[in-house]
Amino acid sequence: MQCSQLLLNIVQPNLMKQTISIPAKVTIACFIFLSALSFTANAQQVISLQKAVELTLANNLTIKQAQFTEALATEDVKQSQYNLLPNLTANPQGGYYFGKSQIAGAFAYASSTLNINGTAQMQVTIFQGGQLRNQILQNRLLLDVDKTATAKVKNDLLLNVVTDYLTILTDQDLVIAAKQQIDLAKITLDRAQKNFDQGNATLADLSQAKAQVSTAELNLTNAQNQVDLAILILKQYMEMDPKNDIAVEKPDISKLTDIKTIYDASDVIRTALSVNPDIRLAETQQKTYAQAIKIAKGSYYPSLVLFGGIGSSYSNAAQTVTGATVNGTTQVGTVTGTGQIVTTPTITPILSPISFGSQINSNFNQSVGVSLQIPIFNHFTARTSVRKAKLNYEYAELTTQLAKNNLSKTIIQAVLDLQAADKSYQSALQTYQSNKEALNVTKQRYDAGFVNTLDYNTAITNYNKSQNDMIEARYQMIFRSKVIDYYVGNPITL
Repeated sequence: MQCSQLLLNIVQPNLMKQTISIPAKVTIACFIFLSALSFTANAQQVISLQKAVELTLANNLTIKQAQFTEALATEDVKQSQYNLLPNLTANPQGGYYFGKSQIAGAFAYASSTLNINGTAQMQVTIFQGGQLRNQILQNRLLLDVDKTATAKVKNDLLLNVVTDYLTILTDQDLVIAAKQQIDLAKITLDRAQKNFDQGNATLADLSQAKAQVSTAELNLTNAQNQVDLAILILKQYMEMDPKNDIAVEKPDISKLTDIKTIYDASDVIRTALSVNPDIRLAETQQKTYAQAIKIAKGSYYPSLVLFGGIGSSYSNAAQTVTGATVNGTTQVGTVTGTGQIVTTPTITPILSPISFGSQINSNFNQSVGVSLQIPIFNHFTARTSVRKAKLNYEYAELTTQLAKNNLSKTIIQAVLDLQAADKSYQSALQTYQSNKEALNVTKQRYDAGFVNTLDYNTAITNYNKSQNDMIEARYQMIFRSKVIDYYVGNPITL
């Protein structure tokens, strides 16, 4: 026995007095099944336009990529600032040398030595043609470029979300209209079937009525497929699992009575040029290239560097005299005339290794100085860098002007599209109302037998088409109005 039938038997009053044996396991299973259905229904998430925008801004991977690029630019700014700090290096070194090698810290040689030495140096760039400072300024501009690029990605996605959201609303209304058209077509088919059974209609009339039902069902299928596709796209913008069941919140379109459809294109362009992220991005990039010219010109100037260093060394072969021993005498000559032999004591020095600490202390040395590098000829590298930087700036200048021109053209077209959409909606609304009245009159005359099936079906077809056209024209007008809001920087809401 099915769960619905079991529950129906339980709650029906006329069956309350009957003794019904229902297994406990079946009852529990039924309640679990119905509870699961209720949970599934409640699990559907309703997404408003504002919620869709928030989820997109928080989860979209394209935005996160732009934010990572922005974080990298932030590190570049910090590094260019760190480049102003002194550069400190230490170079300890040790090795065992074979053969004739110099004793560290002494002007002597030994066959094998263990030498240990170390140095520490510090350099501070005092002047480098202003390149360090200009590099900081350029990196800050590049950071602004990446921040503007992130804002552009967010704005573009915002417009895409709004477009897709309106597409969903449009297709959902088309689904509702398609269901109404199916109901109307079924009523017509039922009437045609009865007339055919009574001999008051031909087989062609009946077939045409069946065709109307099939066409309406096909329109419903197509409209539902468009809804599912648009919802899938919205999920992709929000980086949501495609398996999640969502429904979009439908605003009351009839309350959108403050839709502005008349704009002065010049005013819109003037406002858009000051707030549009595309223009800000192009202008900021142009500034970075202007700064690059200053950096390149810095190669013409000398570089002044202040340096200082310390060092010391140790060798296991280093020795010092700690005493002497006399080992006889050595003849060094004779006295002329007398022939007397001249001798000197033979002294052998007593050598002892010098301790590590003593060597480090004795060999300790310091240095300080200034280094000046003057560029005289560098294969025209500096001149080429400056010329390329100027060409890049001129290219960026053209890019900025091109972006402004394209934005102006796009806004002019958007204003014209809005005006055309408004006229199309008004025309579609009048056509829909006329066809609706015509269908009512035709239906009354068809019921009275004054109109044939062909004329009646034609009236239905005209009504269905005008209804779909009116729905699409209404949302198209709303969308075109929101596009203008996007360009002037107004928040997009429904």
